[in-house]
Amino acid sequence: MAADGSLKAQVITDAAVHPVKEGATARVKISVVTTGSGPLDEPVTVDYTTEGDGGTATSGEDYRPVEGGVTFPAGTASGASRTVEVVTARGGGAEPAETVPLHLTVSGAKAPAETPQVVIDAHGLPYLDPELPVQRRVKDLLSRMSLEEKAGQMTQAERNALTAPGDIADYNLGSLLSGGGSVPTPNTPAAWARMVDAFQLRAQATRFQIPLVYGVDAVHGHNNVVGTTVMPHNIGLGATRDPRLAEKTGAVTAAEVRATGVPWDFAPCVCVSRDERWGRAYESFGEDPALVTAMETVIKGMQGAPGGKDLDRRDKVLTTAKHFVGDGGTEYGSSTTGGYTIDQGVTKVTREELEKVHLAPFQEAVDRGVGTVMPSFSSLDILGDGQAPLKMHADGAMINGVLKDRMRFEGFVISDWQAIDQIPGDYPSDVRTSVNAGVDMIMVPTAYKDFHTTLVDEVKAGRISRARIDDAVSRILTAKFRLGLFEHPYADTTNLGRIGSAEHRAVAREAAAKSQVLLKNDGGVLPLKPSQKVYVAGSNADDLGNQTGGWTITWQGSSGRHTDGTTILEGMRKAAPDSAITYSKDASAPTDGYDAGVVVVGETPYAEGVGDVGNGHDPRLSEADQAAVDRVCGAMECAVLIVSGRPQLIGDRLGDIDALVASWLPGTEGDGVADVLYGKRAFTGQLPVTWPKSEAQLPINVGDAAYDPQYPYGWGLTTAARAPGEDGAKRLEELTAEARALRKAGRGDFVKGRGLVTAARLLVQDRIGQKITPAVAKPFAEADHLLLGGDVVGALRKLTAAYRAAE
Repeated sequence: MAADGSLKAQVITDAAVHPVKEGATARVKISVVTTGSGPLDEPVTVDYTTEGDGGTATSGEDYRPVEGGVTFPAGTASGASRTVEVVTARGGGAEPAETVPLHLTVSGAKAPAETPQVVIDAHGLPYLDPELPVQRRVKDLLSRMSLEEKAGQMTQAERNALTAPGDIADYNLGSLLSGGGSVPTPNTPAAWARMVDAFQLRAQATRFQIPLVYGVDAVHGHNNVVGTTVMPHNIGLGATRDPRLAEKTGAVTAAEVRATGVPWDFAPCVCVSRDERWGRAYESFGEDPALVTAMETVIKGMQGAPGGKDLDRRDKVLTTAKHFVGDGGTEYGSSTTGGYTIDQGVTKVTREELEKVHLAPFQEAVDRGVGTVMPSFSSLDILGDGQAPLKMHADGAMINGVLKDRMRFEGFVISDWQAIDQIPGDYPSDVRTSVNAGVDMIMVPTAYKDFHTTLVDEVKAGRISRARIDDAVSRILTAKFRLGLFEHPYADTTNLGRIGSAEHRAVAREAAAKSQVLLKNDGGVLPLKPSQKVYVAGSNADDLGNQTGGWTITWQGSSGRHTDGTTILEGMRKAAPDSAITYSKDASAPTDGYDAGVVVVGETPYAEGVGDVGNGHDPRLSEADQAAVDRVCGAMECAVLIVSGRPQLIGDRLGDIDALVASWLPGTEGDGVADVLYGKRAFTGQLPVTWPKSEAQLPINVGDAAYDPQYPYGWGLTTAARAPGEDGAKRLEELTAEARALRKAGRGDFVKGRGLVTAARLLVQDRIGQKITPAVAKPFAEADHLLLGGDVVGALRKLTAAYRAAE
């Protein structure tokens, strides 16, 4: 019946889809609810029948027909329900799923928005047999699918874009995603699991019941969800120089993501950030491809073994290496997207630079078995090849030729958000160009109906081959089988209780502590003593949103307390509970009588090109932050912590600052920052990017011919106790000899080698002090690059050169 706006009662069903095994009985619960939850004012009748249009099952053969009615008398309590049973028949043969609509006619109340369907599960078909090899299951299922069903598998829609939940089945959608900030209400882990399950249920109404693969941008923890463990952003993880820790952070993230029913994470970003004006700089592990490659242990933590055998575990997820290729190398001023200055711009590189800098991390990701790869919004211009810049989503030579053929990538390629629309030409051209270039699934994310129709039309017209479609769908189905989604499509909530747990936060706390880079420490201001009277100031001392950055709860992130965690100030107060700590955000409180000051300054959150320098951002501290630094450091010994996604220009104030710390974006665990401030852990972090003296120097990177930074790549002081009065030159000779002996013996142990180089680096830093000249900085930075590449002797040779060049 038509909806009547004057009616105060509504009839609902417990679900729109009721899957049952063949021969089982489906039970559809019909309930009546009222506005205000009071009893019914008048009777409500519901007539039901399984006889009518719309189903694919045969009445009397596949199920026993049902017809009847129920009445809810006046005075019935809101929420009262009746159950209608639909008995299915056992046929014995192999069949795809079949549907039985239960048609409802309602009087006295609003009718349900949808007709509930009973679905008799697919059964007996080879692809449903978990004992068969995945390849055989894929081949069997693919052979049964229509072109329209295959096109649906290649379509990914944003959850908020669905015009109706039933479109999941009507268009055979292969995937849904939550973009940044696209969350259920309430935004809790349990609500996420319920939401994903509800979408997954809809896929059960399709012929072959191919499950959705739901994706999220969990780029530093399950960062869309309130109460989860939020890790430092990748730039901070790069500062730790700890691949094992990166793996642990990946494992925690995967466990929390999978517990909410989400099996696919659009992470990690394996870009190499070559210009800190880029708004995505903090998504990179650093400027050195050797560092990025070393930190890709995060893939193992998230996904498990390279062959995909661990993907069906309740604590692992499908990973995504992004953004292929060169998004970290875009030229400043080359972007044409909105007000962006560098993000989504053009990467101009020689073939050699493309291979060594930007492609190398993707080869590592493929070798580690990464499940999916996402192309970049940006364009690639290979110098000297005579070709114009080409959008990466259209670059078949790179996606098909390099990624899939040369690198032997076996997973599937997922486009970025509406990225194919940026390819020149009309929409059909965008679709065929991207698919023919090797993109397997398109993140539409809103026009899923148009994409589906256009893809089918392009195939029927012969402009996209059916073989290309079969290749794409085979790759997608392989991932779904490996994830175990056909056997377990719904959330395994076993680990829900571990989300945001002390165990998980301990990993994030360790990562936050190890990410802190001590750039300067004149007079041994750090570590602080618990007995000291400390004055704390600055915009980022007590702001959880600022220290977690972009991609936290919402796409752009926000200042303030938006999730559970500990600010740096709160961490300090816990670390020194008996200490007198005064906090004055703007440093307006009196500054007399303090032993030390801690000023925590830096950036407010941003993401992607919104954060580009020149798009409302610059690399200098705000006037308020500058004033806080000046007031505190002019009155007492001070330590300045810079909470930011990239280096900030601090040179004009460096002489007045006693201790300087690059804190990056440490995540929710401010306790980790407090741990190094108070000496519970030593400072051990190293710069993952070069710290410039001025904006005019950008871009500046390790290996540049001219290299004169404020602090070189790899710089990082320590507060760990060390032997005093060492003869530096002699000790460097001893360390080099030991490294040569290891190499000669064929014992290239990375941990041992790093220990030798670390000892040498600290000696060199002691000699350099703050007198960092180009003659010192260049070999110093190159030493860390060589170490990460496995050349311990070469690294020590460079450090020796830096030592000799020091004044």
